[in-house]
Amino acid sequence: MPEAVELRLTIPAELGPEADVLEELRQRVAAAVAAIGAARQRTGQRVYGRRAVLQQPWWGRPTSFEPRRNLRPRVAARSKWARIEALLRNRAFLVDYAAARAGWQEGAAVMFPRGTYWLRRFANVPIPAA
Repeated sequence: MPEAVELRLTIPAELGPEADVLEELRQRVAAAVAAIGAARQRTGQRVYGRRAVLQQPWWGRPTSFEPRRNLRPRVAARSKWARIEALLRNRAFLVDYAAARAGWQEGAAVMFPRGTYWLRRFANVPIPAA
């Protein structure tokens, strides 16, 4: 391996003259900074300075949590009808699984639906043969 490597970054010719590209980039960054600053002033949010950042413990973490995504897709398909069919199969599995689990917890001999991997492997529950 070489001791040092030099990487020269250039602006592709397809974007136009380098001076024009850099000027547009500076303008866009300045506009974004101004918009974020205005939003921060409206909300009263503060920004940590250098000293405050350096005084943070390395093990520190935020005390607030942002809401995570609400969309949790279980099925993806190009065809609308294939997706609907898969969602219906999934719903039927969940209904069958809930009924089998409730019976199992009561001590009844129940058959879990196919696809119940964890309980089949670790709790030795019965599943229909393929």
